[in-house]
Amino acid sequence: MDSVQLDSVGFCRGSILVRGQQCWMLAVPGKGSDEVQILEMPSKTSVCTLKPEADARPGMPMCLGLWQTNSSLRPLLLAGYEDGSVTLWDISERKVCSQITCHEEPVMGLDFDSQKAKGISGSAGKVLAVWSLDDQQSLQVKKTHELTNPGIAEVSIRPDHKILATAGWDHRIRVFHWRTMKPLAVLAFHSAPVYCVAFAADGLLAAGSKDQRISIWSLYPCP
Repeated sequence: MDSVQLDSVGFCRGSILVRGQQCWMLAVPGKGSDEVQILEMPSKTSVCTLKPEADARPGMPMCLGLWQTNSSLRPLLLAGYEDGSVTLWDISERKVCSQITCHEEPVMGLDFDSQKAKGISGSAGKVLAVWSLDDQQSLQVKKTHELTNPGIAEVSIRPDHKILATAGWDHRIRVFHWRTMKPLAVLAFHSAPVYCVAFAADGLLAAGSKDQRISIWSLYPCP
């Protein structure tokens, strides 16, 4: 058991990128309200602090996603911010590669499919935004999908890249076809907002709610 002391008391979850058998990278909210701190673990060595330009003013980071391409060892970070924007950071260069505004409300959750170079984000509003990343590391909004009720706490793409799930403030878990965004299921089990969803390698879906319960779902089994 270990822990990391943070200076932030916000709602932003951290993100982990495995770098080897004995080391991994951790992204967490930084000391400044708009900062993200990158740590090398388990040594807890500070790699860098990512801070937007003074005139950018995106607000607090609300969700983080570390990743790297199969062809490069350079770690990248996708960050969703309070102003509704999603930003791609190059951690090695400590710079912004691209930024898009795809929501009118704070971005609460995002996930990225590195195989398809495509990601999705949800916000405090009703809209799911699907965006792509081109070879020049430029983000572009491709489509949006409006939900019945506002408030998406998290989104998660299944490891086989076939379906995705969202955690809703309306107590519902929604499942979509990832390529088409066709709605597949609305799962009603929890009696309070659902705050997190995650897929296991075998395709099982876990969801956690304010009602203090965790639900496990078997959906559209992986081939």
